[in-house]
Amino acid sequence: MKRLCMLVMAFCLLAVSKTAFATLEIVITEGTDSARPLAVVPFKWLGEGEAPYNFTEVIGSDLIRSGRFKPVDIGELPSLPSSDREIEDYSTWARLGVEGVLVGTVAEFAPGRYEVTYQLIDPLRGQITGGMTDYFDEEGIVVEQDHILEARTSVVLDTQFRQYAHRISDVVYEALTGERGAFLTRIAYVRVNPDDELPYQLMVSDYDGENERPLLRSPEPLMSPSWSPDGAQLAYVSFENGKAEIFTQNIYTTERQLLTSFEGINSSPSWSPDGTKMAMVLSKDGAPDIYVMDLASRELRKITDHWRIDTEPSWTPDGNSLLFTSERGGLPQIYRIDLDNGRVRRVSFNGESNLGGAVTPDGQGVVMVNRDSGVYHIARQDYPTGNFQQLTQTTLDESPSIAPNGSMIIYSTTYQNRQVLALVSMDGRFQARLPAERGSVKSPAWSPFL
Repeated sequence: MKRLCMLVMAFCLLAVSKTAFATLEIVITEGTDSARPLAVVPFKWLGEGEAPYNFTEVIGSDLIRSGRFKPVDIGELPSLPSSDREIEDYSTWARLGVEGVLVGTVAEFAPGRYEVTYQLIDPLRGQITGGMTDYFDEEGIVVEQDHILEARTSVVLDTQFRQYAHRISDVVYEALTGERGAFLTRIAYVRVNPDDELPYQLMVSDYDGENERPLLRSPEPLMSPSWSPDGAQLAYVSFENGKAEIFTQNIYTTERQLLTSFEGINSSPSWSPDGTKMAMVLSKDGAPDIYVMDLASRELRKITDHWRIDTEPSWTPDGNSLLFTSERGGLPQIYRIDLDNGRVRRVSFNGESNLGGAVTPDGQGVVMVNRDSGVYHIARQDYPTGNFQQLTQTTLDESPSIAPNGSMIIYSTTYQNRQVLALVSMDGRFQARLPAERGSVKSPAWSPFL
């Protein structure tokens, strides 16, 4: 049993750092050369004095961090229009090779409230139509020109500027890729400050590390955060009472509930896609196995029953199956179990071992931690082809969590002898680090769409 506990801790629980940090900051390490060019024109302030907020700075940063786009330097733009009517020559924009031109204005609407208007323009279509906003068809009906891909106006509180900038980024991303953007999302992670009276902290921030705040401080380790499907709660493991216990906590009210406190292991909580159940690892009956709890009745259903370690459950998007890590074949590998018939089949085969599996939101692939030649990397395996791709070149990579649109993966890795968070695109071409000013961070979990 002692050996089993140690192995489960290695799979599920994260080592505790001895340093702390202030805030996260994204540092792009590679992949911008292959990104698609885009023009993000500074929004025009229609009032007096200094503009109240730099929307385009946040939008440009969002789009470049997606790995898909590379905003053109402002100094290279032909002009600084605030609407399509101010673009005199679309050919100059088309020659830049940009897929879109984002323009906009900001005006005071009322004290503390501002009207934000923006347009996303296709310069190639604008070149064909001459940039006319509309024209009359054969029957004399006004038809809107399709060179304006998006055009919106909203009244925004000054306290919501950053949130709305992320929303604009989502709109631009979806208009140009056909996929929903994930900039208006959050991440949860664990940090440690040994100098504090309560050194272990469960943190929540915007996806880019901004607006960071502690959800919980504890004298003992906090581990394995997992988001509810509505983005309102986190489940996590806490040792604050001298043993592993699973809690759920509302991120808005901070109200929390104790979910499990069995003898032995209580670990790896994972919410079902419909939010009614929680998968977890318990050793109350001996070896660590996968259980599913009905959250309304608190009834437990034992899913696996094996004398070797079964751990790290993760739901498939349809809620009908679970992925999990198991030693039942020797070294850790990823398996899938059908919850209706209990059928188990092995999923991973590449390298020495694989663990921490998570199905992509479209259900077409599995992201995992792959161990090969003694080194741990983040990898992706596709369904149904089985094609396998190593996505990262860093070392000691762990705890991958997928963005809700399936475009990016956030994970924990080692950089300059300390743990940091890192991002990698689903195709592996774009990578970035989220180092802290001091210390280390780990165990990231990406929220659902908010």
